[in-house]
Amino acid sequence: MLPKRFVSRCLALAGLSLTFACSASAAPPTSSPVGSNNVTVADPLVPRPPGTPCVVQLFQDDTFTDFNTRPYTYTPPTGCGQHWAKVVLEADFSVTAGRQFDRTATLWLGGVNLYFGTTEEPSSTVSPSWHVERDLTDYSTLLSAAGNGQAIIGNVVDSTYTGVIHGSARLLFYPASILAPPAKVPDAVYPLGSDAVGNTAVLGNSTSQLVKTLSLPGNVERAYLDVFVQSQNADEFWYTCVPDQYAAEVDECGGGNFREAEVSIDGQPAGVAPVYPWIYTGGIDPYLWRPTPGVQTLNFMPYRVDLTPFAGVLSNGAPHQVALSVAGANNYFSATASLLVYLDAHAKQVSGQVVSNTLASQPPTPTISDTLQQDASGNVSGNINTNLSRHFMIAGYADTSHGRVQTTVDQTVSFADTQGFTINDTTYRQVSDQLTSVTGASRSSIGRYITGEYDEQVSYPLHLDYNQQAAADGSFTAATSVHQGYAKNESHKLFGIQLYSANVANTVDSADTLDFDASGNLTAHNGQQSAQSFAFNDSLGGCYRSSVGTLSGVVSSYTSGQGCPDQRNRVYWFTHPDGSPDNGSTVLGW
Repeated sequence: MLPKRFVSRCLALAGLSLTFACSASAAPPTSSPVGSNNVTVADPLVPRPPGTPCVVQLFQDDTFTDFNTRPYTYTPPTGCGQHWAKVVLEADFSVTAGRQFDRTATLWLGGVNLYFGTTEEPSSTVSPSWHVERDLTDYSTLLSAAGNGQAIIGNVVDSTYTGVIHGSARLLFYPASILAPPAKVPDAVYPLGSDAVGNTAVLGNSTSQLVKTLSLPGNVERAYLDVFVQSQNADEFWYTCVPDQYAAEVDECGGGNFREAEVSIDGQPAGVAPVYPWIYTGGIDPYLWRPTPGVQTLNFMPYRVDLTPFAGVLSNGAPHQVALSVAGANNYFSATASLLVYLDAHAKQVSGQVVSNTLASQPPTPTISDTLQQDASGNVSGNINTNLSRHFMIAGYADTSHGRVQTTVDQTVSFADTQGFTINDTTYRQVSDQLTSVTGASRSSIGRYITGEYDEQVSYPLHLDYNQQAAADGSFTAATSVHQGYAKNESHKLFGIQLYSANVANTVDSADTLDFDASGNLTAHNGQQSAQSFAFNDSLGGCYRSSVGTLSGVVSSYTSGQGCPDQRNRVYWFTHPDGSPDNGSTVLGW
């Protein structure tokens, strides 16, 4: 029987003479990056409206060498009015050549998260740099007042881990105009965390909660929660783990591989957020992610949960407890969430209640099965299956200045995972196939008429093939191939007429093989290759296409615009080609 793997799936570690760390989303280059070994991704930038933005610098060339926060003060811009067409965060990071882990990076203001991602790992000869952007238009109310913020990138620099991380960040405010009217944004933004400046909460198990008691205005008519939950520590590779009863037999981490974020209001289940299986640039085999990281590795996207059925309850003048947990958490999830609230401008008091909630009777308990077999020699083969699918409806009404508005959130949330194992004297192979998906609709109606509807389908496919082969002399190889995907389809309807629809598809495929001697020392790697493809299109004729290919740590191909009309990328400034949330309005968010 092949002995327990001493190849850590965070190789950044122990025996490598090279250096690796985590990543963020680099901007599409203005010239061809072919031949470059610097970070290169296919992701689109945040599109901009016409006009010259006002720029507020949050911090400039800060150095991150420890676990202390980097505080900054914020003052709203002058000269661009008080209501903006769009607000964009831009940040640039780099890490010096050497050895360094991937690190988690977050930016905050007034307790609210402005950015969440990870950093790129360097090598002994490559000092990577990268650029990230986030559409913060929905946070305009937060940004209209002065406040305190901080950047957090915990890092260790010593004689072993030498990579020094640098970063800068700024906010760009685009003034409203005839061509770019002011955005229709939430009237208030509330952080769930307890840190007044901003930080994440640690969720160590399924009962751990990020929780905040809030006293909200009496005229809430719509509410949404932007959720981030990031796996760390022993939960980092949750998608490869197995239920505890199988862990020893297949030599894997226990705790199972089902994870899902649960939202509650006053203890009542209120919504679900799927957990994306992000893989950081030190993950599994660091060569897989150089120079193109995994999907969203450097720039996470929040998942937006529609809490509008609870609007009438939230308006009743009593304090309400909004909480977030991670079902299946088995060590460490880093969590944050922001509540976005729209108020009724023509009423001081809204009343209402939740009239049905079928999610409350469906706990997040997956079904486990297996086809594992073990022979007399101890060889193991077969699959472990984990499945959960829930269809639920949450309906509520709010008596507003528009009349009684009934809102229904109708969703099907599914998780399907198969872990296949082949374990014998020369082979340890684990093939993971996982698919997380959400299909749903949020409908608002007055009387018998559905006034607004937002439909959304998201899917997070993951295929991971880890194949370790041992030779007679004790040396071994570890071949890994990974497929990651992010797909989102959405549509907005008014009185049953579709006003807008959009589709996003982002995939990354990577492969590499590591060679080890009989003592477990890395001696070489070969076969590194990766490909990323990003595609966006919408019903307004917007189109974005980009792709990146890499070989042996160098960009080998790059295309932009191929497949779009005239072979050019064109997107409207008010759209979200990066897949970020845009369903803040039941009709259109502009």
